[in-house]
Amino acid sequence: MAQGRTVVTTVDPARRMGIVAVSVATAVWATGTVIVKWSSLGGLHFAMFRLWAGVLVSSVALLVTRRRLTWATFRACAFGGVCFAADIGIGFSAVKLTSIADVSLIGALTPVVIVLISAKLLKERVARADWVLLGVSAAGVAIVGIGSSGSPTWSPLGDFLAFVGIGTWTAYWFFSRHARQEVSSIEYFACVMIAGALVMTPVALLVQGVPPMPSASDWAAVCTVAIFPGFVGHTLVIWSHRHVESWLSALITQCTPVLAALLAWAVLGEPILPLMAIGGAIVLAATGAVIVGSARRAVPADLDEASERAS
Repeated sequence: MAQGRTVVTTVDPARRMGIVAVSVATAVWATGTVIVKWSSLGGLHFAMFRLWAGVLVSSVALLVTRRRLTWATFRACAFGGVCFAADIGIGFSAVKLTSIADVSLIGALTPVVIVLISAKLLKERVARADWVLLGVSAAGVAIVGIGSSGSPTWSPLGDFLAFVGIGTWTAYWFFSRHARQEVSSIEYFACVMIAGALVMTPVALLVQGVPPMPSASDWAAVCTVAIFPGFVGHTLVIWSHRHVESWLSALITQCTPVLAALLAWAVLGEPILPLMAIGGAIVLAATGAVIVGSARRAVPADLDEASERAS
């Protein structure tokens, strides 16, 4: 008597942990823009101090984990630091010029760019239902933007810088994904911080001059951003690159503008209008549906091969 074959579909536990890591990073990233705007430091000065604080944090992490950086590793990863320095310098400056809601909304378009590149260039499989939910999530972000259009703090230059940040973050995202195939997350983060600090320092000094000595509250803001949105958030996402598809990671991070708007309302008093609340709820619901659905599916895509296609 012939017996039928039983096909067992398993779910990769590392992928589950990767999804959790990106979700936690999304939550801590939302705090960054609020802290930057709360600080009295200029955008480029904050970025400079934040990067040097990141160098200190990553150096401690290297010592604790008994890892060493080589010149070859630094050269291979330095471009990520250039992209990251450009991204936070532009992003912090945009936050100082315009509202957090505007910057977060424009930045939320970045996952759409990453999804399209991932689907075309990296050949990552995106289910039809996930495409629909992606569209719903993007519509929710648009509703948030429409709802915040009456904000008294608005700057065309700030919005322009936020749009430029789409390119710098996308470049950093895909370079990091490729670099992580050969370098551990802690070593890569350290290289990014060192290269970024070396690039940002002369730029900040030339554009905004020599900064005054930061106050105790400013130092607290810099260190908080360096440790939590910086080291914790980016290390989690860097680690997840080996286990989670780019399109899914990018979609999870689309919750950041909603969380940032809520924090800006609670901490800085920036208003949340009813339409903004509706759009935020749509973003969270659609993104949550994709996260739950994807976490239950086994994905056989070879992320190493996908990364090589991008190089």
